[in-house]
Amino acid sequence: MNEEIDLEEWAPGFVILITLIGGALRVLLLGAKGMWLDETFSVWMASHSVSDLLQWIVRLDQHPPLYYFLLHYWITFTGDAAYDVRFFSALFGAATIPVIYLIGKRISGVAVGLAAALLLALSPFHIYFAQETRMYTLLTFNAAMAIYALVRLLTDARSVNPIGRQFRDYLHTWRSATAAVTDIAPEFRDVGPSLRGWRSWFARQRWAPMQRIETDLAWVAFVVFTTATMLTHNTAVLFPLAVNVFVLGLMLFQRRNRAGAHFSLQAPTLGNWAKAQIAIFLLWSPWLYFFIQQARVVDQRFWIPAPTWDAVLQTLRSFLNASAPLPTSLAVIIWGLYGLVLGLGVVHFRRKLARFWLLAVLFAVPFVGELLVSLRRPIFYDRTLIWITLPLFLVLAAGAVQFKNRFLIILVVGVLGAVNLFAVGDYYRFYRKEDWSIPAGYVANFAEPGDLVLFNSNFVAIPFDYYFKAYEELYALQVTKQGLPHDLIADGILEPQMTEDDIPALLSLLRQHDRVWLVYSHEAYTDPKGLIPRTLAAQMQLARTRDFYGGQVQLYVAP
Repeated sequence: MNEEIDLEEWAPGFVILITLIGGALRVLLLGAKGMWLDETFSVWMASHSVSDLLQWIVRLDQHPPLYYFLLHYWITFTGDAAYDVRFFSALFGAATIPVIYLIGKRISGVAVGLAAALLLALSPFHIYFAQETRMYTLLTFNAAMAIYALVRLLTDARSVNPIGRQFRDYLHTWRSATAAVTDIAPEFRDVGPSLRGWRSWFARQRWAPMQRIETDLAWVAFVVFTTATMLTHNTAVLFPLAVNVFVLGLMLFQRRNRAGAHFSLQAPTLGNWAKAQIAIFLLWSPWLYFFIQQARVVDQRFWIPAPTWDAVLQTLRSFLNASAPLPTSLAVIIWGLYGLVLGLGVVHFRRKLARFWLLAVLFAVPFVGELLVSLRRPIFYDRTLIWITLPLFLVLAAGAVQFKNRFLIILVVGVLGAVNLFAVGDYYRFYRKEDWSIPAGYVANFAEPGDLVLFNSNFVAIPFDYYFKAYEELYALQVTKQGLPHDLIADGILEPQMTEDDIPALLSLLRQHDRVWLVYSHEAYTDPKGLIPRTLAAQMQLARTRDFYGGQVQLYVAP
């Protein structure tokens, strides 16, 4: 008992320390690796005006607008350098650490919260995406906030009261207290001689404790952050599905087992729940039409391959980091440790099964949901499921705490953390991203006025331009850039596939130039038959070639 009291007292300091460690790991060498294709696409999208940005999202992308809108304003203040735009993701990654602590504390105590926060802080999977200019850490943060609000509602008996009652009572109390103050004679009022204007008004108010409205605030937070989660990634529509599966199931279970039963979670009333779901839908509904449009495009053609059992297992390994490069015998031991801790996590919740089922449903429904959708059109992708690692880490943390002895808890969490840190170190040292600064610099170094630069994909043109624009401005380079078989700006097509019907147009283009550069990357999706380099080789002579991590750049000259 005294140990728990001591831990509660020291917990805020530990959370701050863990968050600082996690934040430091997320910003370490943040700008050292090159900006790859998807990252530069994020910057390119966010660099447009808000109205143009929305149009490009609908025409080119498969994601909702929230991340791009926020990144747009971030770039306005910080610029678009690699470190600056990645720092935006790192901030949300670090901010999620104290939130998972609050969830764990609310579900099963301070120790679980601290262990979960440490697992998240040291997670290589999360550190990787915190160092990428994409929406995945924002997705995780929004989902974490929504889960925390939901957990507060399910552990608060006042959630059965009508939504808004606390706000009304609070406002009534505030008005009554303020009226009482204004009835006092002026000579007896003491608001301080230095207070004027709004400060004087604020000092005269009599504010009730915020605990009086915390349940209504939790409802607001749940609605807002659930909507924000759905507006961060389209696959996050599986989040409200998972939440509804659990809450409606809890309502049904409690209705059937009402007599004399004690539940570890308390379902809200159906009326309150329906109001919250309607509010979420109304906030999200302006995006519904565009969501349907994007879903149709994905259904017609998308690059993600059909999931296999190996892909599913690799995703689970990525979540847990049991895939760290280790000798086979040691890997088996680490896998066994993860299995033991997860099993103990289930045991930990044996007297509070509803809390375990909440975490299990939040993990399983999106995971299985993406697999089921993939039967029609593959969408199963580990990064889109990044937020379901939160309930997974919470079960792991509960399993570690199940050892009871403080030394054993520290030992188990320390071993798991050490395995993560080894993998993080390998990521910093060995993991490579596409380096588009090399082709941009190579072309800039040898370019001549009137050169034509061709791209086998408009998507490829974006990372090249991210680095090439600095050379254009510095050396006043005069080259023509063209995507194949269609141009991005003129045709609004991001990844058109090259066909034999497009060869005549390419031949006509080549006749107008004596020197042609080809920046060739990700050709398996846009030029699977290799039509572009074959056509160039048939008409011109290959003069220069430079490989880079991610593709190749070639220079062709007229014979």
